[in-house]
Amino acid sequence: MRAVVFGAGYAGLTVARRLERRGPDELDLVVVDQSNTHLVQHELHRVVRRPELAETISLPLDGVLTDATVRQARVTSVDADAGVATLLAADGTETELEYDFGAVCLGAETAFYDLPGVEDHATPLKSIADARAIHRDAMAASGGNAVVGGGGLAGVQVAGELAALSAAEGLDLDVTVVERNDEVAPGFDPAFRSAVRRELDARDVTVETGVAVESADDGAVQLGDGRSLSHDVFVWTGGIRGPAALGGDRPRVGPDLRVSESTVVVGDAGTVVGADGAVAPASAQTAVRQGAVAATALLRDIDDGERSNGDEGDAEPSATYEHEGAGWVVSVGDGAVAQVGPVVLSGEPARAAKAVIGAGHLGSVGAVGNAVDLVAEEFGWPTHDSVVGLSELPTKRLPTDPASPSDLQSILAGTGFALADAFAPGDAVDLTLATRLGDRTYPGSPANLLGRVVSSPFSILGGRREGR
Repeated sequence: MRAVVFGAGYAGLTVARRLERRGPDELDLVVVDQSNTHLVQHELHRVVRRPELAETISLPLDGVLTDATVRQARVTSVDADAGVATLLAADGTETELEYDFGAVCLGAETAFYDLPGVEDHATPLKSIADARAIHRDAMAASGGNAVVGGGGLAGVQVAGELAALSAAEGLDLDVTVVERNDEVAPGFDPAFRSAVRRELDARDVTVETGVAVESADDGAVQLGDGRSLSHDVFVWTGGIRGPAALGGDRPRVGPDLRVSESTVVVGDAGTVVGADGAVAPASAQTAVRQGAVAATALLRDIDDGERSNGDEGDAEPSATYEHEGAGWVVSVGDGAVAQVGPVVLSGEPARAAKAVIGAGHLGSVGAVGNAVDLVAEEFGWPTHDSVVGLSELPTKRLPTDPASPSDLQSILAGTGFALADAFAPGDAVDLTLATRLGDRTYPGSPANLLGRVVSSPFSILGGRREGR
């Protein structure tokens, strides 16, 4: 009996680890991924400014999967009805892989919408190689222009990193975000969108909203209103499409996540519609939660198959996905904005939430040292190697579950709802004006000004832009 997990992102790793822990001993579990590492995707933008973080957010699959067979190959097609997939190895060898139970967790790919020249001249942000390429382009573009196409959370984060890199290295880059909707972070709560916009403005990121990118060449991006923006760095985060193995589509599935009797589609690879008709957002927390549901569904299928062969073991419960948004966190350079339930925060609380989520995921798959290093990088604390005893902690087999970060977010969300009800029942509460006062990273805040005075008494009087 063979179960195959296609993709080792958030959803795939969640499915695979649960099948490892709870599947029968005779289960042949195979994980297929083009890479031999698991990438903490929501921290990828950090590599644009700090390439050394690549190792912290990349985990070898043989270190987080203990019983599964890992096959490094590109999935070129999946026939969900027949239970067979076509794989392409790095050496060009093509093989077919049959399965009894399958989970398609291949994630989404960047959509360029056939805009002339955009795919040829822009760099997406989907891999470590992409982030390093953006870093190299920025370092070579001193005094030039960086354009980010797409003002969703990914675009906001890469723009923030480019602005911070420019400030840290004295590159004097002009960073511009172009968003076709009327506001950045479209689709989110107005208070959250406004707070994100303020963070971008404070860090000298130019925001162009209500205008779309129409085309690009090697020196400029053409906009729908007739204007042209010159670029030395061009990053595209303007949309997603389904994986090539599914023909570029994100198949529409219901709460049971099934596309066939034996196959589920999980995470960004599909468009998941809940019982209420709402479409689940493409995000890490969504992928992790769907992965837990998919694993339960597959375990039930496996149990049913065993009972049909005479095994009378206990059946897994049925499972369906229901979206419960615990909130959102977006970093903007050294700043951050978080919405926990209906409460919107910035400054240190938001940065802490961002660090906890990233470290929580790393810790949940056993990478304790990586988790400590990620938090240390965020707050300037000691790394795990310098903390007595911590470097000796096991990193391969810990009794943890990749779904736990989402469970933690649910607890935080409950606190947020309670705070919101105390201030304004039924409405989002924007506390960023208060949290900004103590935010040492926010230009012009009292904490930022105090830090500049303490570090250099002449910086303010002399007009120098330290602390930016």
